[in-house]
Amino acid sequence: MSSSFGTLYKVSTFGESHGIGVGAVVDGCPANLELSEADIQPQLDRRRPGQSDLTTPRQEADQVSILSGVENGKTLGTPIGLLVRNKDQRPGDYGEMSRVPRPSHADYTYQVKYGNRAASGGGRSSARETIGRVAAGAIAEKILKQYWDIEIVAWVSSIGNVRCGAVDPEQLTREQVDAHITRCPDPAVAEQMAETVREVRDAADSIGGVVSCVCRKVPAGWGEPVFDKLEAGLAQAMLSLPATKGFEIGSGFAGTELLGSQHNDLFVRKGEQLGTLTNHAGGVLGGISSGESILFRTAFKPVATIGKSQQTVDFDGKPAVMEAKGRHDPCVVPRAVPIVETMTALVLVDLALRQQARQL
Repeated sequence: MSSSFGTLYKVSTFGESHGIGVGAVVDGCPANLELSEADIQPQLDRRRPGQSDLTTPRQEADQVSILSGVENGKTLGTPIGLLVRNKDQRPGDYGEMSRVPRPSHADYTYQVKYGNRAASGGGRSSARETIGRVAAGAIAEKILKQYWDIEIVAWVSSIGNVRCGAVDPEQLTREQVDAHITRCPDPAVAEQMAETVREVRDAADSIGGVVSCVCRKVPAGWGEPVFDKLEAGLAQAMLSLPATKGFEIGSGFAGTELLGSQHNDLFVRKGEQLGTLTNHAGGVLGGISSGESILFRTAFKPVATIGKSQQTVDFDGKPAVMEAKGRHDPCVVPRAVPIVETMTALVLVDLALRQQARQL
């Protein structure tokens, strides 16, 4: 199983949803970076369950411990071990799933691939695996901010068919995003989204949505053509997240409806370098950052595990009824916002270090 991501800044995650704990090992973090748990915990707090009535009621503080790689408040340049212990495990909630694969879940494919699986909560296919990514990505965010002043902000741009209104990604802050439990920065639409999720939750069902993300102040020149293009790295990072089903950057699929004369981003002089009047490209040209803000969107499907009764079959192909009894999000996208941000940071910090090595 591939549980590692990155080249120079490499992250390996470990742990299962209802095991002792989950975490990550970070290899390649520069030495002498001031680092403590307080730098990592805010993003874990934004990701954790039990934040509101729109999320799973599982109660986890998700407190991170740094096990290695830091001494006297500074990184040593050696591997950083990060651990979050599970406190509110209820593996008994998943007894039925030992014999019945959940529709649209990874139960079946894991069983076929390995001949075994962690039936409690999905094990490595659970969204709880993302804790290690978020912890490692929070460190990457600090590196990007300290050395390049890069800002990464994600927000919920749609839930079901309820879409966020006009947002200025150049001015948007995390404080504005977090002002509402849906993490939609449009207050009127945010409340519509919340009501939609509550209706779905009360019907023992689930619903999907889209998370948008902007990366500001990324220098021109990052990205490794041909196969390690910047947008290819982002696509891999986003589509490696649980429940993701789509990725688009810049104009995305809508750009296919434009003429080249409408879609082209015309160059202008901006200070000491070139820039563009528009940004249909989403801040990336030929797989390399252009200096404009990077803009992309990630689609999340409805959560597979629902309480609504479903006619299906067990692993032997015999008719069965699935009614999930575990604690699950009716909509994953509000909690996905910090996961998208930190995975983005993992991509960017790796490309930054590769570009830095190229210039030596």
